[in-house]
Amino acid sequence: MGIEIEKKYRLSRDEQSRLRDRMRETGAEKRGEDFEENTLYSGANLDPQSRVLRLRRTARATTLTYKERFHSQSAIKHQREDETRVEDADSMHSILLALGFSPALVYEKRRETWRVRSEAGTVEVVIDELPFGSFVEIEGEEKSIIEVERMLNLNDAEAELATYPDLTRALGTKRGELIEARFS
Repeated sequence: MGIEIEKKYRLSRDEQSRLRDRMRETGAEKRGEDFEENTLYSGANLDPQSRVLRLRRTARATTLTYKERFHSQSAIKHQREDETRVEDADSMHSILLALGFSPALVYEKRRETWRVRSEAGTVEVVIDELPFGSFVEIEGEEKSIIEVERMLNLNDAEAELATYPDLTRALGTKRGELIEARFS
C-alpha cells in the first residue's frame, strides 16, 4: 500500500508564470508534459468522497489507480494510493464495466511535471490546467513539502482543499449519469 502526501493550491495565470520562473531560478528540473483523460468509476464499495477508482489515459501510458482518502483538517493531504500500469485502456474499461463499475466522472487535464530538490528532500511539483482552473500540487514528505512551499514563494498561496473530482462534480457538465469537465 502506497501513501500519497501532497498539498494543492489554486493559481491565477500570473501566479502560474511566476511559479515557473521561480522553479527555474531554484534549479528545478522539468520532467515533461502530458494531456490526461481521467475517468472515475462508481459501484461496489467506492465512495466519491473517500474511495475512488480512476483510469488515467495519456499518450504515453494508462494507469489504474485506487485512492482512499484519510480524513484530516490539514491542507496537506494523506491518502492511500495504489496504482498499476495498464497495457490496454479499452480492455481495462470493459473489465471494469463487466465487474459492475460504471463511469461517474471524467475530467481532462494538462499537466507539467517538475522535480524540485531541497535540503529536506526531493518533491514532485505539478502544474495542472483543468477546464475550471489552474493548480499546483507539491507531493513528497511533509517536511519537504513545507520547505519547497517556502522556496517557491507559495507559503501565502491559498490551499485548495477540494479534490479534482469534487471540483468536477461542482463545476462540470452533467450528461445523464456522467459528469464531465472537458476542454472545448
